[in-house]
Amino acid sequence: MLLTITTRHMPATDLGYLLHKHPAKIQDIELSKGKAHIFYPVATEQECTCAMVLDIDPVGLVRTGDGPSGNQFALEQYVNDRPYVASSLMSNAISKAFASALNGKCKDKPELVELPMPFEVKLSVLPVNGGEQMIHRMFAPLGYTITATQYTLDDKFPEWGNSRYFTVVLKHTVTLQALLTHLYILIPVLDNDKHYWVNKEEVEKLLVKGKGWLDKHPERELISRRYLRHQKSLMNDAMAMLMKDDIPEELVEAELIPEPEIPTPKLHDSRLQQVCDELLSTPIKSVLDLGCGEGKLLKLLMAYPQLTHITGMDVSSRMLEVAYRRLKYYQLPDNQRKRLRLILGSLVYRDRRTEGFDAAALVEVIEHLDKERLKALGKTVFEYAKPGKVVVTTPNKEWNITFTEDDSAMRHSDHRFEWTRAEFSTWCEKISTTYGYTYVIKAIGEEAEKVGAPTQMAVFTVIKN
Repeated sequence: MLLTITTRHMPATDLGYLLHKHPAKIQDIELSKGKAHIFYPVATEQECTCAMVLDIDPVGLVRTGDGPSGNQFALEQYVNDRPYVASSLMSNAISKAFASALNGKCKDKPELVELPMPFEVKLSVLPVNGGEQMIHRMFAPLGYTITATQYTLDDKFPEWGNSRYFTVVLKHTVTLQALLTHLYILIPVLDNDKHYWVNKEEVEKLLVKGKGWLDKHPERELISRRYLRHQKSLMNDAMAMLMKDDIPEELVEAELIPEPEIPTPKLHDSRLQQVCDELLSTPIKSVLDLGCGEGKLLKLLMAYPQLTHITGMDVSSRMLEVAYRRLKYYQLPDNQRKRLRLILGSLVYRDRRTEGFDAAALVEVIEHLDKERLKALGKTVFEYAKPGKVVVTTPNKEWNITFTEDDSAMRHSDHRFEWTRAEFSTWCEKISTTYGYTYVIKAIGEEAEKVGAPTQMAVFTVIKN
């Protein structure tokens, strides 16, 4: 992968002072996964260009465990794009090769640090999760003029369509330090991946390198989420720091009430598997996951080749991005990718894209809606979409007594309500008589005496005329 930085500031050779790299020398920088070669194709008073080429060792990536895990595809560790694209490896090279400039230091000409200069940056080849629009969402608010050239998957087979790879040219008059911080953060954000695991230190890096611009960026939440590899706790820390001036004063000192600790991992896995089994207990070819979240149920369903159409819908674009990542959508073979579709939409408005499916699932969804909106959900799902089978799960409020004595406590801060078994049965009966479905209610999880199981599941089957 290649990065070039060009300026026509007079004298243009000031770029060499700022980067601490002499234009007359070719320099090699040792990286943990390879080398960075730095040289100047042009170095005159009128124009100066610094180029950095990364030479990454693909075998070294595998040996150190920093390459793709290969869990989903046996050869992924060895056959991947990491050594050949501008990714987090490029960000690491920038931080090491141009450390002084990135930190705003210039020994010989310190007055240049705060001086905006006209720069032109070229990145070849940049992987982008989200297409050209995502490039503009990241760089346009910072004042850049953007030219993006997208590559086809294979010139010999144009019907395969475009790849996710671009050559990007960015133009802006800005300080070199600001330019490098933009590149350092936004390159892995556009790629939506990192070659290493992130921890709390990454939050500090994000805040330090984003100082002065990230808190004002309209996509700061998306940038934080992608930079921190979708780790919610880290993202919350970052956003709290970025938005601290926007927090109402009365909330700053408010005592946080912790959510109850309940043994969820085994229950969660069991719930998804039982829903999957119920969906497949009758012959179906198409299935709809309403409120699909991060795509865990979709991942289970993809393992069954008899399902030719699998669609996930969620109201949150952020969750859909996580689902794309979890499902490794862009790495799927064409025939697998054609089976899967992710759409943005609401459960309380009619959407013709949800109609015509054999079966649908709403896993731990209804309790996140206000009760007055359940009527709209019922109409949308059971009258308009009207799949042949609908599987609905929701928490059993009575079971909460096993981990708390507080009758008002709910299992998640976003739950608008939680139903007892009788309340859930009443709702199911209403759905059944209103929309022409039969139903059966089943328990999920280990049942406790008098209070039942932690999760209740209803399986609705449409009554055929």
